[in-house]
Amino acid sequence: MALSITMSNLIIEAIIMKTTEKQTDQKLPFHLPTPEKILDLVEEQLEVSCTNMIRPLNSYINRVFELQDRDGNGLIIKFYRPGRWSIAALEEEHQFLVKLKEIEMPVVAPLNLKIGGTLGLYQDISYALFPKFGGRSSDEFNDDQWMELGRMMARVHSVGQQIEAKNRPIMHPSRTTREQQKFLVDSGLIQKDIVRDFVAVSDRLIEKIEPLFAGVEMSLIHGDCHFSNILMRPDEPMTLIDFDDMVIGPPVQDLWMLLPDVPEKCFVEMDLFIEGYNTFRKFDARTINLIEPLRGMRYIHYMAWCGYQALEDGDVKIIDQFGSRAYWQQEIADLEDVITRIDANLVDPILMNPGNC
Repeated sequence: MALSITMSNLIIEAIIMKTTEKQTDQKLPFHLPTPEKILDLVEEQLEVSCTNMIRPLNSYINRVFELQDRDGNGLIIKFYRPGRWSIAALEEEHQFLVKLKEIEMPVVAPLNLKIGGTLGLYQDISYALFPKFGGRSSDEFNDDQWMELGRMMARVHSVGQQIEAKNRPIMHPSRTTREQQKFLVDSGLIQKDIVRDFVAVSDRLIEKIEPLFAGVEMSLIHGDCHFSNILMRPDEPMTLIDFDDMVIGPPVQDLWMLLPDVPEKCFVEMDLFIEGYNTFRKFDARTINLIEPLRGMRYIHYMAWCGYQALEDGDVKIIDQFGSRAYWQQEIADLEDVITRIDANLVDPILMNPGNC
């Protein structure tokens, strides 16, 4: 149900109050504008007239609101979390989306603003405006859809290869994973008698997988390609959303999180994806053996992401047990399991389809 300005104002004020109450010497993540100011920003920058409807949308990282113009068109305004991305990094994200849109890729690109460009600034908070785009996600794909996913990601990667994103993270064990490990150790979130075990297992993982990345193609990729970031509508192509976490990394990263199970149980899905991918761009099937290393890196990435949220927003926890002894013990066990799977070398890409190598 749409919210009036008065009701939205109360909700936004409650968000600010909750954040303030939970933080003492920590930086307040958001000084949110009032609903009236949000409407003013949208109307001024898009030169449209909006209704009084404004609806807060769920977002762990940013603050996102839905609005509507007088013609009934849905609009989205996203306020980016201060300190998470630099302006240059956000501009690279927008550049990627705009270039994809120019070749008619199914993505949701930011709208041009009256001030020029697609990125605005309210006080110290960057924001962007997007057309509203609805759809459903699915965690099961048929054969044709797996091939469509392959073709879509090949085209995304072809554009990404043309963009020099100097301000985006490099997804590599010695870069992002090592930085995330250090953040977790320094954060104080891990109990002192457990932190040694965490360091030991994460060191083993990083040292084991670093050599596997030698000579691997690294280019601009989506980086967070899972089924929730793919929207489907009847009789329309799949739409790829949420490029917030785009990185420089191996293209196989945009395959493995879509798989319904571990690689050795997904030969059919991988083969279909790669067949579609090869329509536009050659997929290096040897990088299938990076899936388990990337899974281990993802575990550490997610731990750090949850830790950042807990520290930045005080009492906000993505997982109920985050930070408990049981949580860290399970994460350590999961990393041990990944190392075991890497040692077992369960997937030989030659066995999938020699023609794809």
